[in-house]
Amino acid sequence: MGLLLLVPLLLLPGSYGLPFYNGFYYSNSANDQNLGNGHGKGVVFPYQSPNGRYQFNFHEGQQVCAEQAAVVASFEQLFRAWEEGLDWCNAGWLQDATVQYPIMLPRQPCGGPGLAPGVRSYGPRHRRLHRYDVFCFATALKGRVYYLEHPEKLTLTEAREACQEDDATIAKVGQLFAAWKFHGLDRCDAGWLADGSVRYPVVHPHPNCGPPEPGVRSFGFPDPQSRLYGVYCYRQH
Repeated sequence: MGLLLLVPLLLLPGSYGLPFYNGFYYSNSANDQNLGNGHGKGVVFPYQSPNGRYQFNFHEGQQVCAEQAAVVASFEQLFRAWEEGLDWCNAGWLQDATVQYPIMLPRQPCGGPGLAPGVRSYGPRHRRLHRYDVFCFATALKGRVYYLEHPEKLTLTEAREACQEDDATIAKVGQLFAAWKFHGLDRCDAGWLADGSVRYPVVHPHPNCGPPEPGVRSFGFPDPQSRLYGVYCYRQH
């Protein structure tokens, strides 16, 4: 896999608000990631294939981020997300074709407990041959994401059709993250998204709604024929 490098970092007071990690993404800060690099404010999220971890070469990573209304994140964007609490044990592509991952809580499967917290790097990798996950960066919305009130739970196909009937489209992952981050979308209802995943956004954690941290919860990629979920729609302004 290559040499593991640790980017040396100075941890600031208050940077240990740890997100929950077991396939979910959490941020412990409501601060906008406004990096002054031309992308404006946005939110970083790790993205994994429905087929499991480490399925994308660099070009495929670019494609899947674009499909989710996002771009591949830069190191500066990932670094800011780490400062805000992003802790993710799967390595992912960045904009410069390096492969890195952010760790707040050092542990055995993630480089070992002896390394300091930080953004860990495998350095540049072959853009076509090597395969990892990818870190995407979604900017603020130009529309509205909402949970569609519907009398029944839906299959994935029915979910797409229900959004269309409501003069909207089924939301993408980047749009849901941006709605959670910048518009305070807070809903304890799992819903289909365009990529076939099922997720829900929580700003103010409460009982019977998952772990006690804010974030976007994920149910992974269920059987698209299952009628256990609602749907998140996106309507352009």
